[in-house]
Amino acid sequence: MARPEDPVPPLPPATLIVTGPTGTHSEAMVRPLPFRIGRLSDNNLALRDNRISRHHARIVAEGGRYLIEDLGSSHGVRVNGVRVERHPLCDADRIDFGFADCYQLTFTLGEGKRPGLLAQSEALGGSNLARLRAVVEVARALETSLSTDEVLVAVVEAALAVTGCERGFLLLRRGDDLAIRTARDRTGPLPESELRVPTSLLMRALSQRKDFLSMGFAAAGEQAVTGQTAADLELTSAVCVPLVRIRTGSAQQTSALSPAKDTIGLLYMDSRRGAADLSAGNRELLTTLALEASIVLENARLLEEQWARQRMEEEMKIARQIQESLLPRRLPASGWFRVAGSSLPSRQVGGDFYDVRQFAPDGWVVVVADVSGKGVGAALLAALLEGMFLAAPHTGLAMEETMARLNRFLHERTEGEQYATVFYCRIDSAGRLRLINAGHPPPLLLRRGGLERLPASSMPVGLFEEAAHQAQELRLDAGDKLVIYTDGLSEARNSAGEFFGLKRMEQIALAHAAAGAGELHGALAGAVEQFTGGADQADDISLVVLEFHGEQ
Repeated sequence: MARPEDPVPPLPPATLIVTGPTGTHSEAMVRPLPFRIGRLSDNNLALRDNRISRHHARIVAEGGRYLIEDLGSSHGVRVNGVRVERHPLCDADRIDFGFADCYQLTFTLGEGKRPGLLAQSEALGGSNLARLRAVVEVARALETSLSTDEVLVAVVEAALAVTGCERGFLLLRRGDDLAIRTARDRTGPLPESELRVPTSLLMRALSQRKDFLSMGFAAAGEQAVTGQTAADLELTSAVCVPLVRIRTGSAQQTSALSPAKDTIGLLYMDSRRGAADLSAGNRELLTTLALEASIVLENARLLEEQWARQRMEEEMKIARQIQESLLPRRLPASGWFRVAGSSLPSRQVGGDFYDVRQFAPDGWVVVVADVSGKGVGAALLAALLEGMFLAAPHTGLAMEETMARLNRFLHERTEGEQYATVFYCRIDSAGRLRLINAGHPPPLLLRRGGLERLPASSMPVGLFEEAAHQAQELRLDAGDKLVIYTDGLSEARNSAGEFFGLKRMEQIALAHAAAGAGELHGALAGAVEQFTGGADQADDISLVVLEFHGEQ
């Protein structure tokens, strides 16, 4: 028995002979230790089978011998058919993962020592059974893999098994050139530098848009596009299969698009020795593999678009929440001045806004604005304008100067490409109303004697570099109300394409003239909702009702 102080004998070199599902064989030296085995590429031995765990097992050294350890895998590790958790390895031990059609490893002491049976089976690597296994592996990857790259690797490996080629590359269009997405040989990944054929030559083959192209390099004098000869490329044969953009839909609708502009890349394989096997059956298998790769790439593109839309929707949702938070949270509902208001964007965010703020114990300022355009751009501009109006009552500037500065600010930044209609007013407890209507739809002033429109008195802000905005002054009596709205309300449409219209608004306002601000607002908003029947609207809808209740 060895004592603890006895030196541990050095380990002999060890090799794993890897038999793939397609019948191909490769060798992997067991180094460095620990030697990790799993599905992901960061393992020392990466096995492309979705039933194998990401980090499945490892080989370690202990007491002068090799041991294999299960790393908590889903399906376990078997040595010579027996499931193990931690087990010493001997020469010629067979390691598998519980599936007959999965990878099998043969542990050997020494470098590159293959059992005779394995060497014989390699000669059958191009058999029909091996090809069938290759296609089955692709089908399994399509069914279970969450990674586009894993499926494309399976496609390339299957194409190599079908043709007997040595190396395979899947390339995708990048503008006027091709970029390598997957590069493999029979033993595993390849560096991109292993592609010997110039991409310009492959682009020419792709632009010819042949359904199947076999390029022979047997003639030593044949020149490539770049002037390289077959001797320079060190190739004897090569195969190109175009990948095409797929129009996906139902089983009856899914189809490949044939024009050259709809090719998205190609599957390329080559050999340094021996010609590719391009018998009729193999051509059909290659065409099928190329179609599957095309479908996978199209599905990945559609999925990416869906994720992008979801991200955009989430961002728009946040933007909407921010925009809603900028609206007044509380409106005066008692005392001499009372307000009811709402704003409904036609999209997630809109270009309308309104604000109601008290700037003195006996004074309030109200602004309702509608920025031209829709969506995010209009919403950002509306937020900027709202910020300026937020500060305006505390600057001590006259209303005319506030509007002049706003006009210059907006024109300098948009050069007249965007503008805003604005209704801006101040009201005090004595009923004095000072207002500027800059291109805004005419508010409706409800008095005891009837209804009056307050038409625009100046141009919208931001439209011209210099524009005068003269304030008007009115005197309100107790019970008077002012209905301010954006044109999205009067121009709201129903499913028949009819407009809600200003006349309808006036009729409803007159019918509820004796009601308070909240009740009048509810009547108008409810009438619009009933009229449109929930139909999508082309513009934002904002509505604010002011009521001068008189001094208490």
